[in-house]
Amino acid sequence: MKKRLVVSTGAGMSAESGISTFRDSGGLWEQYPVMDVASADGFARNPALVHRFYNERRKALLNAEPNAGHLGLVDLEQDFDTYIITQNVDDLHERAGSRHVLHLHGELMKVRSMKDEQRVYTLTPDNLETSPETRYEYGDAVRPHIVFFQEAVPNIEPAIELVKEADIFVVIGTSLNVYPAAGLLYYVRPDAEVYYIDPKPAPTPNVKVNVLPMKASEGVAKLKNLLKNNHKNLRM
Repeated sequence: MKKRLVVSTGAGMSAESGISTFRDSGGLWEQYPVMDVASADGFARNPALVHRFYNERRKALLNAEPNAGHLGLVDLEQDFDTYIITQNVDDLHERAGSRHVLHLHGELMKVRSMKDEQRVYTLTPDNLETSPETRYEYGDAVRPHIVFFQEAVPNIEPAIELVKEADIFVVIGTSLNVYPAAGLLYYVRPDAEVYYIDPKPAPTPNVKVNVLPMKASEGVAKLKNLLKNNHKNLRM
């Protein structure tokens, strides 16, 4: 039976693909007041601004491609039962070929009904833009399928359950400051292997962590070699 590999990814996972991070120097929060474009209150105050903000993010995503880090995680599926938990709203993990991706903070290429949140619509490259006037077959107004600040993270419980089952847990490209995602480390089993890949790694809690202070692509390549050495019976 394959070992369970669970990977938690943040903005640094997609940075090498040209996706702007939010918190780093020069990031999106320096260009846009966060509570205006990514909060429940901001959407209530000015939905047109929020729609425009995410329209721009979608256009930028069209020009991005999965990087070597994304592709390396797909390679690991050959030998591990691999699941991705991502804070990112882009679809680069899926486009790289990852089969099991859980989005904590929503999905940029989707919108949902404001009357029935179960009505979720996937946008296409030819139909990226939405506005407060956008309507689909039920006549409902729609909003970005994004977890705004001030809203609950509905997928955190499924994420916790995945982490509890992990034989190997990997964190990539995150400051470990964004909760509840940062708290996933506390649910790792004591006997699990834990790796943390980030060029500027943050202090970690009282968990034995193998820290790889490098960008995602380099870090995933290093991770593959480490796992090969630690699990010599695997073909990698």
